[in-house]
Amino acid sequence: MTIRMDLGADSYDIVLERGVLMRAGALLDLDRRVLVVTDDGVPAAYAAAVAAGCAAPTVCTIPQGEASKRLATLETLLTAMLDAGFTRGDCVCAVGGGMVGDLAGFAAACYMRGIDFYNVPTTLLAQVDSSIGGKTAVDFGGVKNIVGAFWQPKKVLIDPDTLQTLSRRQTAAGMAEALKSGLIADAALYDLFVQGRAQENIERVIAASLAVKKSVVESDEREQGRRKILNFGHTIGHGIESVTGLMHGECVALGMLPMCADALRPQLAAVLEGLGLPTCVQADPEAVYAALLHDKKMGAGALTAVYVDTPGSCILKSVSPAALRAGIELVVKA
Repeated sequence: MTIRMDLGADSYDIVLERGVLMRAGALLDLDRRVLVVTDDGVPAAYAAAVAAGCAAPTVCTIPQGEASKRLATLETLLTAMLDAGFTRGDCVCAVGGGMVGDLAGFAAACYMRGIDFYNVPTTLLAQVDSSIGGKTAVDFGGVKNIVGAFWQPKKVLIDPDTLQTLSRRQTAAGMAEALKSGLIADAALYDLFVQGRAQENIERVIAASLAVKKSVVESDEREQGRRKILNFGHTIGHGIESVTGLMHGECVALGMLPMCADALRPQLAAVLEGLGLPTCVQADPEAVYAALLHDKKMGAGALTAVYVDTPGSCILKSVSPAALRAGIELVVKA
């Protein structure tokens, strides 16, 4: 299946197909210098398969985990390209999860004011969400994704076969982002989760999640309006992620609960529990709130948050500091 992201001059194809990673050399323009970026938690065979299709590959393997998503690692990637003599005609290819894609994409955006970027996501979270849309970034000053750029990939290859090597926890974290897509814009996708049939229909889940994000990004590439709905669960979720050791998808799961209707919350909590995702975490609510004060979505005296009343639709609404604190305390217990 090929999905076209229609963004004018920045349009690109998203190829969703089992085994497509092994055909990267035929599907991507790799007849040049290519920085293949991966991390040490990704099976080395994945990056090796992409490198085998490159005319002049430089493979850069960084430590796994959010701690690598920082300026020092970005400098490592830029130095590797500089040392290998990369020009504006060369490219970067990410092979891994969301952290790898965000970091590698930002390196591509920065080097010589922007070179081509390809994304080959190998985690479910990256396949259903972060691999498309052009958001690239690193964390800085304790704030997640605060330094970055919009830089669209030239093509994205999504191979569901890579999901076989994920742990149950990684799979669940990815499901949280797909569940988010259903809640904000696709009631049928949400129903798959309610019925407990998401895992057995994983390719349908990926395709439906991509369709939601494609529609949103095409209408608002730079997040001036509608694209903000993709932040459902992320406002409080990012705060939790800043002060705990939980995975991104787990934090998004927690962040969705305070931002849905009271009547919907028990059903959503049951779905999350069925996926193996948390519905409560032990942490300091004040520390989570303090992290939100640095969030890029915080305005003067209030925060614009995404709220779901009925599955399949959502609204943006202003949330007061008091309401935000109350929301945090629903899922964060000291």
